[in-house]
Parts: sequence; structure tokens; C-alpha cells
Amino acid sequence: MSFRNLETWNDLGTSMSSSFAIPRTESTHHRLYEFAKLALIKIFVHPYATVCDLYCGGVDAEKWDGAQIGHYIGIDVSSSGVSEIREAWESRRKSYTAEFFEADPCTENFGVQLQEKTNQADLVCCLQNLQLCFENEESARKLLHNVSSLLKPGGYFFGITPDSSTIWAKYQKNVEAYHNRSSSMKPNIVPNCIRSESYMITFEVEEEKFPLFGKKYQLKFAHDPAETHCLVHFPSLIRLAREAGLEYVEIQNLTEFYDDNKYLIASLTLPYTYFKLFIYLLVFGD
Repeated sequence: MSFRNLETWNDLGTSMSSSFAIPRTESTHHRLYEFAKLALIKIFVHPYATVCDLYCGGVDAEKWDGAQIGHYIGIDVSSSGVSEIREAWESRRKSYTAEFFEADPCTENFGVQLQEKTNQADLVCCLQNLQLCFENEESARKLLHNVSSLLKPGGYFFGITPDSSTIWAKYQKNVEAYHNRSSSMKPNIVPNCIRSESYMITFEVEEEKFPLFGKKYQLKFAHDPAETHCLVHFPSLIRLAREAGLEYVEIQNLTEFYDDNKYLIASLTLPYTYFKLFIYLLVFGD
């Protein structure tokens, strides 16, 4: 589905060559995540662009070095996150200017707090923690209004979040299988837990309907600590984005995104089991 002709996809997609370098020492899902981030940046970021990076703490600053951006605005909810990304920028060759702010995109009004940054960003991205904004409707609405206030007319907002639709479908299938089994077999089954050889997803409460907001779960990959996420109800995301003045462009599962762009890194072979867990959220234009 698209409300705008996204010529950027084909025009820039054909120019992306073998510039991806993803360390093989990293776990598979980390390598896949790095691919998604780098590909999105290559597709959308143009030379000398002003980029606003939400929840920037803990994210590798070097991913912007090859993008030839002109100015970077880093925003994170914690002072430690802001310090981390600032130190990473200061330790590298300064190929672009940068400034950093401690603020919560889900609770604070950027139009007031960051008034001088209004309508300055060509691109706003949220490459981690986007799903946490769906803890309640007001948090999601505030995030999108803040994004809209930062973007220039014609700018883009994009991000990455787990694929809530597929996760919910797996959860419902698990619960259905649990209730269809005989009582003698039930003690060995946990209906709220989805397991594979690569990851485990655990829901806190069993529910029949997909909650629009606030449905939390734990996602744990092998050898990594568990992380708390919220399901993202995409129709609600699109509705709130429209209310904020953003124009929906596209939501694409990483399966399709990888198929479209895997020629960029032919050496990267990834198990199919990982694809369905992530969404490439190429998303809204102002």
C-alpha cells in the first residue's frame, strides 16, 4: 500500500553496491539487523542531509560515516545514551556536524522543548525502541507528532520494529493448540510462550484479541538477554500518523526487503526463521 510514488526506492536502490560490511563474528540476528539499518540508510539518506536519530543511545555512530550526511541530531531519553553517542561522534573524524539532546520522544513536546529544530530534518529515523512507544495510545501519538514537527516538508520517517502481525499469529496458533490438546498433555505446554531454535517469545497475559496498545512480551535470542517489547498495531500506527500530518508510504516485512536487496551482500546467508520476526518500516512522508 502506498499513498506516494516512492521513486527513491528504485533510483537509489540500483546504486547501492558492495559497501556493506557486516562482521561475521556477530550473531545471525545482529547481522540481519545491521543489514536492515545500513540498507535503509543507503536507500533514503542523501548527501548533506540533516538526519534526526530517535533513541540514538547504544546505536553505532559509524553507520552514518559513509552516508555523507551534513548534520546529525541525536535524541535519547537517557543522559547516558546521549553521552555515549556524543563520545562516539567526538572520537571519530568529524565528517558532519552534530548536536545531541536528552528528551523522551514519547512524552515530551518537541515543538516546545526543541523549538529551534522544528522542520529542520530531511529524515527522522527510529532504528530501535519504536515498539516501546505502543505501551499506550498517547505515547504513540506523541512520538508521531514529534516526528512531524521535526521533519521538513517532503521529508521521511523510517524505522525498524519486530513484526507484530506474525508474532501474534504464532501466539494465537500456540494458544489454540494448547486448548485443543487433552488435559493430560497440557502440563508440558506453555501457551504464552513461542519457541524456536533461534528465539523465544513470552507473553505476560493470554488474550483472544490483538490489543491496540500495551500488549507486552519478552523476546529472547540465543545467547542474548531477554528484552521487553510491545506489539505494534499497524492500522493504529497508520491512523495516528495521518492525524500527525504524515503520509503513509509502505510497511514491508524483512523477508521481502531482503529478497529485494540481498544482491548487495551476496556473502550474507541467513536462515529463513529470522525473517518473519522483523519489519522494515519504510514509512511516512511529511
